[in-house]
Amino acid sequence: MVPWLGIAAILILLDQITKITITRLFVYGESHAVTSFFNLVLVYNKGAAFSFLASETGWQRYFFTIMGIGAAIFIVYLLKKHAGQRLFCWALALILGGAVGNVIDRVLYGHVIDFLDVHVGGWHWPAFNIADSAICIGAVLFIYDELRRVGK
Repeated sequence: MVPWLGIAAILILLDQITKITITRLFVYGESHAVTSFFNLVLVYNKGAAFSFLASETGWQRYFFTIMGIGAAIFIVYLLKKHAGQRLFCWALALILGGAVGNVIDRVLYGHVIDFLDVHVGGWHWPAFNIADSAICIGAVLFIYDELRRVGK
């Protein structure tokens, strides 16, 4: 189980370092083009993925913090129970690191710091961060692992 927790810890560290760096180099709302389809921008997300519930009155901070902590506890349980299933544990470790990275933001700042902005033409994906990326990659690996298992 230690290697999986190590992967999650490395992700948490990378996530927090990038968020601290962006908040020191940018002011809220500031954006810098990196390529024709990618910007760095400092925004805050008080909601969940894709700013879900971001415009609510503040209760969502506590709700998503509790959900993140609960998910982290359950993932640690799953890692312990299935430590030998490599792909499954990779997926869980990525999701764990991402969830804890965003919980840290909610506890410290009351919102999640997002700074990666991908766009095509005039369409922008909602800004995201390293933790969000890890959660998405982990979810894809989890689905792939389940499809592989069903196929056997």
